[in-house]
Amino acid sequence: MWIPIEQAFAMVFEPYTLMVMVLAAFYGLFVGAVPGLTATMATALLVPVTFFMAPIPAVAVMVTATAMAIFSGDIPGCLLRIPGTPASAAYTDEAYAMTRKGEAEKALGASLVFSAVGGLFGTVVLIVAAPALAEFASQFSSFEYFWLVLLGLTCAVFITSAQPLKGLITLFLGLLVACVGLDNPAGFPRFTFDSVEVMGGIGMIPIMIGMFAFSEILRFVADTSPPTTAVVEKVGNVLKGQWQVARKYPVQILRGSALGTSVGALPGAGADIAAWMSYAISKKFSKEPEKFGTGHVEGLVETGAANNSSLAGAWIPALVFGIPGDSITAIVIGVLYMKNLNPGPSLFTTNPQNIYAVFLIFILANLLMIPLGILCIKGARRVLQVPRNILMPVILMFCIVGTFAINNTLFSVQVMLVAGLVAYVLECNKFPIAPAILGVVLGGMLENNFITSMIKADGNMLAFFSRPIAATLACVTILIWVSPSLLGLIRRRQAPHEPLNR
Repeated sequence: MWIPIEQAFAMVFEPYTLMVMVLAAFYGLFVGAVPGLTATMATALLVPVTFFMAPIPAVAVMVTATAMAIFSGDIPGCLLRIPGTPASAAYTDEAYAMTRKGEAEKALGASLVFSAVGGLFGTVVLIVAAPALAEFASQFSSFEYFWLVLLGLTCAVFITSAQPLKGLITLFLGLLVACVGLDNPAGFPRFTFDSVEVMGGIGMIPIMIGMFAFSEILRFVADTSPPTTAVVEKVGNVLKGQWQVARKYPVQILRGSALGTSVGALPGAGADIAAWMSYAISKKFSKEPEKFGTGHVEGLVETGAANNSSLAGAWIPALVFGIPGDSITAIVIGVLYMKNLNPGPSLFTTNPQNIYAVFLIFILANLLMIPLGILCIKGARRVLQVPRNILMPVILMFCIVGTFAINNTLFSVQVMLVAGLVAYVLECNKFPIAPAILGVVLGGMLENNFITSMIKADGNMLAFFSRPIAATLACVTILIWVSPSLLGLIRRRQAPHEPLNR
């Protein structure tokens, strides 16, 4: 056991890995601090860069940039009332209210400190839960994987959308894209329209760069709102008083961290849903709910912890089952396959030093967040003053060059542009994007496991319920499908009957 751990330390603490982690940290802090540039977009733009890296530095870049971007999205929310990332939107009004009361340092310090605490909590859960789950997953056959993927897609529809029908539509759009090409159990060309390039399928990475990066550029072009400026000239010592805050709200820190990790592990959920849920729970169980909305630090403590703990939680199903917990890990899974770090139980047994290295990267990234986050807060006004009309063309250039570098073909660039346009239109009409991404990522796995299971069972559908774990997953999945109808029926039965004569 100790030899793989020593190897992991050697891989993570070599100068090159540490250097790229620091560079990725500054990149993530910058992207997260600029309103409109999301953590997912930051991750998608890094994919072409990882082509030229060894596996561990490539994972280090992804983890570090994402963690930093999720935190730094709080900075424009606090100073401008504009969330830098969707995960920061839940408590933007609370943080801005604190700034208007002259407590910007306290608000930013709480976001920084408790983001790091939540991230470390989620990492501990990842270290403990992932190996245990991997041992459990070694008993899985194609039947269990089929129901597990179906459960993940179902959760994505119901969790990420207030209107499940819209989520279902985008999910089927993603599954349709996953069907394109020759990469199917029958090796039969589907939806290729006699195009040689389409026969290889529609690449996952160009789609993600388009949906999360190019769509933001289109949104910027369509945005006619005037630019904003920061409301404070200078930020002082952000760590002052944070120990007293931690001593006052230990239950909130633990509750937010636990909720964020749990929600992050659900396929399709992610940090933004964890943040909204955590803020609502914090207000509901607070001893001072009337202070929420007026600049109360309690909501920031719990929600900031939930934000970053969800990132580590999302890696649990991604590493063990190859099922992304959110759109960020959907991108990371593509990088893992590209680097021959195929997710699954074998990742924990064949090369354990790699998984230990991933754990160390998470710990180091969250520890780096404190000093580098302080530097980012100090220079926040300059970061926020970067003209968007200069920044967006640079991002567009990275999108095009990075997408072209994947296969050295213009077809990938065309896919990226079309995917960005589709994502922009969908989001303008309130259609969630996460189910579409999960459909693209998991569509092939769903089909392959279904066909394999049908061959094993000789066409007998009852075989999908014949194994205990498969039957349990099937029952949970079907229960989620029918629960809206059952709840509606119960509500109608419980509603009081109006008298015929008044």
